[in-house]
Amino acid sequence: MKILHVSDIHMGSGFAHGRINPLTGINTRLEDFSKSLATCIDRAISDQVDLVMFGGDAFPDATPAPYIQEAFASEFRRLVDHDIPLILLVGNHDQHAQGQGGASLSIYRTLGVPGVIVADKLMTHRIETNNGCLQILSIPWINRSALLTRPESEKLSLPEINELLLSRLEPVLEAEVRRLDPTLPTVVLGHLMADNAKLGAEKLLAVGRGFTMPLGMLVKESFDYVALGHVHRHQNLNPANDPPVVYPGSIDRVDFSEEKEDKGYVVIEIQPATALADRAFQVNWEFCALPVRPFITIKVDASKETDPQAKIVKAIKKASIEDAVVRLIYQVESQQTELIQATEIHQLLATAHSYTIQAELVSQLIQPRLPELGETAHSPIDALTTYLEHRTDLSHLSAAMMLAAHELLVEQSESLEAAS
Repeated sequence: MKILHVSDIHMGSGFAHGRINPLTGINTRLEDFSKSLATCIDRAISDQVDLVMFGGDAFPDATPAPYIQEAFASEFRRLVDHDIPLILLVGNHDQHAQGQGGASLSIYRTLGVPGVIVADKLMTHRIETNNGCLQILSIPWINRSALLTRPESEKLSLPEINELLLSRLEPVLEAEVRRLDPTLPTVVLGHLMADNAKLGAEKLLAVGRGFTMPLGMLVKESFDYVALGHVHRHQNLNPANDPPVVYPGSIDRVDFSEEKEDKGYVVIEIQPATALADRAFQVNWEFCALPVRPFITIKVDASKETDPQAKIVKAIKKASIEDAVVRLIYQVESQQTELIQATEIHQLLATAHSYTIQAELVSQLIQPRLPELGETAHSPIDALTTYLEHRTDLSHLSAAMMLAAHELLVEQSESLEAAS
């Protein structure tokens, strides 16, 4: 039995790093994400996989524009045309702001698309494939409102809320595990934050809306493979592979925080184990990297140069920027600004797919000023992240500041929902 595991598509993200294609009228970053998804579907069809599992977060939010929904649906429709079953797990970005339902994915269940399962509840799905039956235990993104009432949680700290959520979830999960058929291959499909995952902003952005799950709740003898979504960096949390606990990561780069991460999907093979094996089924899996558009940061400290322009030009020429998303950050002192020839810099960066230029003005009397965020609109979290990246003196407070910022945004969102 062969399965393709893909997650965190975020179709419609990163438009600020693209441009409008004059031939299609579509943002080139949407075309990039569509191409990455198409490559995954091509592999599923060419390998004649028995099932495709999507680990959640189809779009940046639960109400994407129709043309973005169409780009997503047109690729998965090809699986239906080839009689390949598909299970779509609901992630945090697929839910309404109040954390209820799978708004952006529910249409597939409503329309009764053949062979498509929308998993928005913790439950076990039995799926018939061309190579037999398997069972998938789905764990969609669980918001605290799904398990707790507001009075139960309003006076608790975040760690206390997390513990209470786990105490409510664990018996539900264990009850589902006891109902599993031990003669069938078992896959867990979860959109969640595992406690030992290597991650970036996902953990900070999840606080207040979800919780962190201990790895021990996922490493069970009953499970043959644990397919996760939510974290954008590919990783296997259980190197012993007993069972593998795998984040495939996202299929394309959303922003510069993912500049150095490989993007891709996972192909899994499950077959009966030998008679002497400890488990009934043997699992092999492979991460398949996608050829996504590169993100490149060029950072130049020209503040001590007599000819700062020359150093900036040299750094640009040294980088492989053709068709890449480029961020140029250069540092100069205030009196050097008149030596910077912007026209030449723009000409040198013209071969990039898109680029931004950020200037850091360095003073001998004060600490370096913050870099310009540019003309592009940034979310409050992105802006704060950029600020903290350039304030190393605040590194010991950065996590607390990010948590506080996110809590404020959650409170604002809930206030707006209540008002509406």
